[in-house]
Amino acid sequence: MIILIAPEKDVENEIKILHQLFEAGLTHYHLRKPFKGYEEHFAYLNAIGEQYHNRIVVHYFHELLNEFNLKGVHLQEQPRIDLKNRLREYVENFRSKGKTVSSSFHDPEVLDSCLEFFDYYLLSPVFSSISKAGYEGRGFDVNHMNRIIIGMGGINESTIADTLKLGFSGIGVLGGVWNAESPVESFNNIKSVFSTIIHG
Repeated sequence: MIILIAPEKDVENEIKILHQLFEAGLTHYHLRKPFKGYEEHFAYLNAIGEQYHNRIVVHYFHELLNEFNLKGVHLQEQPRIDLKNRLREYVENFRSKGKTVSSSFHDPEVLDSCLEFFDYYLLSPVFSSISKAGYEGRGFDVNHMNRIIIGMGGINESTIADTLKLGFSGIGVLGGVWNAESPVESFNNIKSVFSTIIHG
């Protein structure tokens, strides 16, 4: 599984590039725009072809699923903690509608002890971040965990093999695509390397 995280700040021709990425085979796009409000999220989704909506997971404004046929929702670490004993009910509400629910973690022990099962888990930073300065990689080894864990932080073509050796089921990419001169070409290269390693 390859997950692409949205750039925090809008990139030139972002929607056009995003359509090209979907055409290139992107199946999981995490819409994470911390500086956008509800109306801006709504407008952003409206600009994307409806045929791609079922590949989009929203980090903020989960009620957008009432308006768009999206893939699912993502719970960042603090909102997950804040839900406390309402977490299970919250997750099941989306699950019952056929939507995916994922969550972010920054500590493998916290992930391993999480009683609520998510469709997949984002764990970071595996390697030093491309998009966040000073975000040092911690090389987590998750081979002993029987969950679908996606490695994030410093993921590009050269770190994919090491990420998978550490036991991750997939990769989450942000800077490795959006900071590239050609995001679509970079995504295709990452996809090709990932596929070669997975399928031997």
